[in-house]
Amino acid sequence: MWFSSFIRRRSLTIFVGITILGWSISLPHVNSDGNIPVCPVQRKVLFRDRNCDLDSPKGLLYKQPGITLGRCDVVAVTPWSAPIVWEETFDPVLVDAIYKPKNLTIATTVFAIGKYIRFLRDFLETAEKHFMVDFKVHYHIFTDQLQDVPAVDLAAGRKIFVHQVPKLKRWQDISASRMQMIQTIIEEQLYREADYIYCQDVDAKFHFRWGAETLDRLVGQIHPWFYDLGRDQFTYERRPESTAYIPPGEGDFYYIGAMFGGRVEEVYKLVKSCHENLEADKANGIEAAWQEESHLNWYLLYNKPSKILSPEYLWDDLRGKANVMKVVRLSHILKNYAEVRENT
Repeated sequence: MWFSSFIRRRSLTIFVGITILGWSISLPHVNSDGNIPVCPVQRKVLFRDRNCDLDSPKGLLYKQPGITLGRCDVVAVTPWSAPIVWEETFDPVLVDAIYKPKNLTIATTVFAIGKYIRFLRDFLETAEKHFMVDFKVHYHIFTDQLQDVPAVDLAAGRKIFVHQVPKLKRWQDISASRMQMIQTIIEEQLYREADYIYCQDVDAKFHFRWGAETLDRLVGQIHPWFYDLGRDQFTYERRPESTAYIPPGEGDFYYIGAMFGGRVEEVYKLVKSCHENLEADKANGIEAAWQEESHLNWYLLYNKPSKILSPEYLWDDLRGKANVMKVVRLSHILKNYAEVRENT
């Protein structure tokens, strides 16, 4: 009875599969080698229609833009004309006035597996203060510890969905399996429920507005440790045997695997491609240098993102604060990786 009350009060949803003590929980099958099997069934996914017009309400007052004013210490556009979002390159009043009337639903995924469950409360509580405020948000939490998902007060229109997943042998396997799990949840649920999806890390805290200025067709995030380096210093996969191979001399930016997003149908194509390439590498006995991040960088090199987020949108507290960073919106918190990454 208490658990039933908890579910209604906290908007917590658990997917059905088997019944334990009167409640249904999804338990994915796991092979004897500890891996989740790849389902050969191909689903036809019909995504939601949406209004992509940038309609500005009449009578809205906001700061006049100028083409000779603004940031001069950073690059705010790519060679293929995609915006790079920094503080002072957008007007939050205008952005919100355009996007809030659209009645959008935004999904976000986080993986709280093993000891990473300890970071979930701070992620959710700070997200409620800064992430897509006044939008409908669906948090999709993948965890092996359903009982430890915290009760968090959510604003109206915001929900938590919990998906039980197995605890794999290595942290690299957990990392690599994210693409498959995101592909599956899009096929089974998100294609009909969400307009945009942003895939994030749980070991992070929000500090400042993380809003609708990030919305676009396909969105990547520049890695906070590589934003000021040349492509010859990027840790791309350099072995031609891997499907993530990027030859020397090629590359735009180094994208962090901990944040990517966009329209659900575009993210679906991304995760499906990365999952297929991860499986192809596995069949050939090769693991890319940085698992799914290597495959993400390959995909975004040859399928250019329509918007790029500056390191403001996921910083690393270990770097301190750089001069170009007027704000830190979300940051990876300081931690002992050897302690939280089990089976290293």
